[in-house]
Amino acid sequence: MRDDFARVSTAAAEASVIAEDDGLPQGLLGRAFRTTPHNSTGVVVLGGSSGRVDVSRAELFANQGTMAIALRWFGGGGQAPGICEVPLETFFAAADYLVEQGCERIVFVGTSKGAEAALLAAVHDTRISAVIAVSPSSFVWGNIGAGLDGMSWPERSSWTLKGMPLPFIPTDPEWVRENRDGLVAYRGLFEHCLKVHEAEIDAATIPLERTSAQILLVAGCDDALWPSDKFATSIVQRRAGAGLPTQLVLGKDAGHRVLLPGETTQRSLLHAHGGNDDADAALGHLAWEQIQAIL
Repeated sequence: MRDDFARVSTAAAEASVIAEDDGLPQGLLGRAFRTTPHNSTGVVVLGGSSGRVDVSRAELFANQGTMAIALRWFGGGGQAPGICEVPLETFFAAADYLVEQGCERIVFVGTSKGAEAALLAAVHDTRISAVIAVSPSSFVWGNIGAGLDGMSWPERSSWTLKGMPLPFIPTDPEWVRENRDGLVAYRGLFEHCLKVHEAEIDAATIPLERTSAQILLVAGCDDALWPSDKFATSIVQRRAGAGLPTQLVLGKDAGHRVLLPGETTQRSLLHAHGGNDDADAALGHLAWEQIQAIL
């Protein structure tokens, strides 16, 4: 672990990182970090349902010699306040910008719902060379929060493509909440919905056998928010059936939150994540070497 921190510090010392608060074109929200010089790799960092613009993680990747964007993809001006019918074109626009800046390789890094978005983007945008999906889903799920119309119910897809909502697996409003450490653990909800809505599974499955992008999946087996370990394993199996390799890093005792070197992301106060500080950091440490190889 100490060696990883040393490598990050060395990279930061060797590269000049410039933060661009307003350097993004109109319609693209977030923070951009440009290294001088950079290695022609562009990284788009997508946070999860917390709505956090993951500036610190984008800067971590910029310190590896990339140009990185911490993208705001909902909750900003002109965007839906929640993850409700978010256009996949939002993510294609981020790739557009990186290509215009001279980036020859595009890497998407997503966490949780951001991983769901990153994997979908790679299916539909051949310019994406690799996806690092942390605590991912293998399916499209319904909205979390309100759409542009201010309504969060009835349930709709999280995503649209060319104005059309993507098929999704609905939730069950009758599900009885499960608690862990005084917080709601939603893992059981997603497992329950896969059984109740079996007829929707095929249409809602993210077709990752259709992309040649390099895929790295990172998941904790003690994820209490959703079964990201099972989702990740199913992705590996489906892609293997199509003759496509997939990298998978699992942490036995890690939860939904994965900590890369130097990160100190706080736990949610709204729902259970599972895992613990040491296990979450150990999983991030385990994944870091493979992440650096991709960059």
